[in-house]
Amino acid sequence: MTVQNKVLVVEDEQVIRTALRRLLERHNYSVEEAGSVKEAIEQHNMDDFDIVVSDLRLPGAPGTDLIKATKTPVLIMTSYSSLRSAIDSMKMGAVDYISKPFEHEEMVETVGRIVQESASRKAAQEKPLPPPEPPVYGMIGSCPQMMELFRRIRKVAMTNSTVLINGESGTGKELVARAIHKLSDRNESEMISVNCAAIPENLIESELFGHEKGAFTGATANRTGLVEAASGSTLFLDEIGELPLEAQARLLRVLQENEIRKVGSVQSKKVDVRLVVATHRDLKQLVIDGDFREDLYYRINVMTLIIPPLKERGNDILELADAILDRTCKRLKSPMLKFSSEATQAIASYPWPGNVRELENAIERAVVLAESEIIGEELLAIDTSLKAQLRPLNERTALHHHTPPQDDSVEELSLEDYFQHFVLEHQDQMNETQLARKLGISRKCLWERRQRFGLPRKKKQA
Repeated sequence: MTVQNKVLVVEDEQVIRTALRRLLERHNYSVEEAGSVKEAIEQHNMDDFDIVVSDLRLPGAPGTDLIKATKTPVLIMTSYSSLRSAIDSMKMGAVDYISKPFEHEEMVETVGRIVQESASRKAAQEKPLPPPEPPVYGMIGSCPQMMELFRRIRKVAMTNSTVLINGESGTGKELVARAIHKLSDRNESEMISVNCAAIPENLIESELFGHEKGAFTGATANRTGLVEAASGSTLFLDEIGELPLEAQARLLRVLQENEIRKVGSVQSKKVDVRLVVATHRDLKQLVIDGDFREDLYYRINVMTLIIPPLKERGNDILELADAILDRTCKRLKSPMLKFSSEATQAIASYPWPGNVRELENAIERAVVLAESEIIGEELLAIDTSLKAQLRPLNERTALHHHTPPQDDSVEELSLEDYFQHFVLEHQDQMNETQLARKLGISRKCLWERRQRFGLPRKKKQA
C-alpha cells in the first residue's frame, strides 16, 4: 500500500480551505486543516507533515510565522499581484509561493515537486558527506573545482613526480607550484622559478644549464645554471611551451638521467631536481605542429593539474576580492577599504578574462584612486563591453557581503518564470519604466534580464 504524504492547509477562508483539501485528497494526499497560525500550532504537530500550505494573510499572525515553528517546508499562498510579499516570504524561509487564484494543476504540481525535493534532501542528509578539502598554502577557494585541485595538490606534493599545471594566463599557476613545493619534503630549500617566455632564446640554455668560461663570446666566467641551483629543491618552469627545441632536448636529459651538461663543457653533473612545469598553451597541439618534442611531452605529462578560470569559480570571486583588497591595503599602507554594493555586483558579474591577475590590478588601481573608505564600481574601471557575459549575483554572494540584495532579488528567489510571464503579458500596456517599477527592479536590470532570457523589447509600430 502506498504511503500518503501529509499536508497541512492553513487558510481562514472556509470555502478555499475545503476546496484545497478536496483537490489534494483526489491526488492521494492526506490533508489536515487549520484556520489560523495559532490553531495550526496548538492543534497539530507540524513536523509530522510533509508540507504546510498556508495563506500569507491570516487573522492574528501572518502565515510566515509558521516557518519558524516547523522544519516542514512551507508553501505560501499570496495575491498574484503581490510580488514583493512573495519575495519577503521567501527571504524569511518559505520554500516557494503560489499566486491566488491558482490553477488546480499548478497547485498539485507545486506541492508534488516540493514534497519530492524535501524527501530527496532528507535522504541526502542521512548519508555522511566527505569533509571539504581545506585550502592549501597561499590559495583561496571553495568551489568544487578548487576543492578537487586542493586534493590533487596534497596528493602529488608528497611524490617526486613531474607535474604539469595547465590554466589560462593569470589563474595563479606559480601559486599552485609553490603550494606543491611547500607541502613537499623539499620545502626547506627555496623553489627556483623560471619564466621561459621571458628569457631571450640565445641565452636560455646558458640560464638553465650554466656555461663554462669561454664557451661563447661574453662568457668571462663559469656560471651555475638554474637547474643546478635547484638541486635538492623544486624547479618551476613557467610557459614551458616557449622553450626552443634545443633546450627541450637538454631538459629531457635532466628528466631521463638526472644530470646536466653546461654549455661548453664535456662533463656531466648529477642533479636532484623536482620539476614542476606550467603552460597556458595546448602542448599536444604543439607536438603535432612540431614545436614541442613528443618524448618530452610524455615525460612531463605525469600528473596534470587544471586551474579553472576565474569566471567558472562562482562565489570564490568575492572571497578572492576581499582577500586581495585586504592585502593590497596593507601593502600600500592605505586605510582599510570595502566595496560598495554596486562594486560587489560588478565584481561578481564581470567575466574577468585576465583572471586573478586582472582582478588584482583592478583592485590595486581602485585602492590608489580611492578618496573614501568605500570603493565604488567606477574605480574598478571594468570594461562594460564584456558585461554581455554577466553572471547573476546569487543570494550567497549578497549574504557574504552583508549587503541587501537589490536588482537581482527576483532571480535570487528563482522567480525567472514570473519575470518572463509578467513582461510578456504587460509589455504592450506598459513602457520600460513602468515595467521595471512593477517588478521592483531598475531599468538597467530589466534590460539585462531581457537579454538573458531572450525577450527583446518590441518595437513600436509606425
